[in-house]
Amino acid sequence: MLYRNNPKNGDELSILGFGCMRLPVKEDGSIDKERATKQVRHAIDRGVNYVDTAWPYHMEQSEPFLGRALADGYRGMVKLATKLPSWMVKSREDMDFFLNSQLEKLNTDHIDYYLIHALVGDLWDHLERLGIADFLDEAKADGRIINAGFSFHGAGEDFKRIVDAYDWDFCQIQYNFLDEKNQAGTEGLEYASLKGLGVIIMEPLRGGMLASHTPPAVKEIWDEAPTKRTAAEWALRWVWNRPEVTVALSGMNDEKHIEENLAVADSAQPNSLTEAELQLAKRAERKYRELMKAGCTGCRYCMPCPEGVNIPLCFELYNNLHMSGNADEAKFLYAASLGGVLSTGEIAFASQCVQCGKCLEKCPQHLEIPKLLESVVDELEGPDLEMRVAMAKEAFKRT
Repeated sequence: MLYRNNPKNGDELSILGFGCMRLPVKEDGSIDKERATKQVRHAIDRGVNYVDTAWPYHMEQSEPFLGRALADGYRGMVKLATKLPSWMVKSREDMDFFLNSQLEKLNTDHIDYYLIHALVGDLWDHLERLGIADFLDEAKADGRIINAGFSFHGAGEDFKRIVDAYDWDFCQIQYNFLDEKNQAGTEGLEYASLKGLGVIIMEPLRGGMLASHTPPAVKEIWDEAPTKRTAAEWALRWVWNRPEVTVALSGMNDEKHIEENLAVADSAQPNSLTEAELQLAKRAERKYRELMKAGCTGCRYCMPCPEGVNIPLCFELYNNLHMSGNADEAKFLYAASLGGVLSTGEIAFASQCVQCGKCLEKCPQHLEIPKLLESVVDELEGPDLEMRVAMAKEAFKRT
């Protein structure tokens, strides 16, 4: 495992962090605690020393799970990160309530890396008025938190002023080869580094999209390289190539993926990609943009939908349709996945959307979700949807 220093405090952090937003789950949607615990502990045994969670992850069950998973000496082996659910804060007292509750859930007396979650400009202004700076100062002084930071999902122009508004120890931004100009982007990465902050990267694989279902046209581009790598390795190495990056979080939930990520994290040095390899990544980025229709990362902040729509899965299947070009397969998988065949029986089609707009308030990518769902309906549903659901039930022996 390679490590990089947080320039603000000198902490030596593993370049690969374990993100606990997409842990393995059982059929009923609950965390598969036994499997997930083995995964987290194995990663730590292999050198991962930064573990990240948050209040809302897994319907508020990620933090208590992690508190148990880090028992038996594992808590002392890692820097633990979690986040103040900023959108739920209505008063200065709320800040202490959430932090104290998180300390209890995580079975710890301090949070090593505490973030203000999912900031955008207006939300930061609101928290400033409520006394967020005073809260962070007090929590650091009394030892409940060691380092103060924030995660960001807003416009680039707001990022710099938030960086300048408090004496932060670190920040967390979305960054991958598709997001150089999105949200904080490369400009924000460089600005935070210039200010001496550790920079934690979320979505280096864009919710797994850059690692799975690689379109043939993109695979052809990667295959041109003399050094053969998987799509996941290309995406991770692209992020770690930036010396400003301290840690890249991966929401690892499959043993094979964990092993691959650990192997890449053993050798991904900064400035190690050649100019020719960077140009390949640029070409891959352009090809993805030609094919993608929805910029969803699968973060699930929009969930649960009050009408039962599985919004992230709708967009995943919609993007897969356009990246694979196989309409028959895409429509069959849509019917099976959202028609209750490959799930616990819940129907979750895009056509159930009533355009209530609640998802718009929550989406960190600021996607026009209801409009995109209309496109999903147009391309993946249609009059033969019920027939495809019936075919899927027969194929998977579900009645």
